[in-house]
Amino acid sequence: MGLLGELLLLPTAPVRGTAWVLRQVVEEAERQYYDPSVVQAELARLAERFEAGEIDDDEFDRREDELLDRLETIQNRRQTR
Repeated sequence: MGLLGELLLLPTAPVRGTAWVLRQVVEEAERQYYDPSVVQAELARLAERFEAGEIDDDEFDRREDELLDRLETIQNRRQTR
């Protein structure tokens, strides 16, 4: 884009900058959400909390199912790439 185009788009710079920042935040959140090591660490912390008596069987089972589903989703995403 040339100088004229940049000058014409200058009033929208704050909006474009905000959109760029939001895209970066979403990409980082997705990277962390789909990182298997993060999910495995959460599973380990969950087991520790259960063994320490901080959570009951139902809470443990519910959270474990959620984390295992997330791991399965991660594996499926990697296979389709």
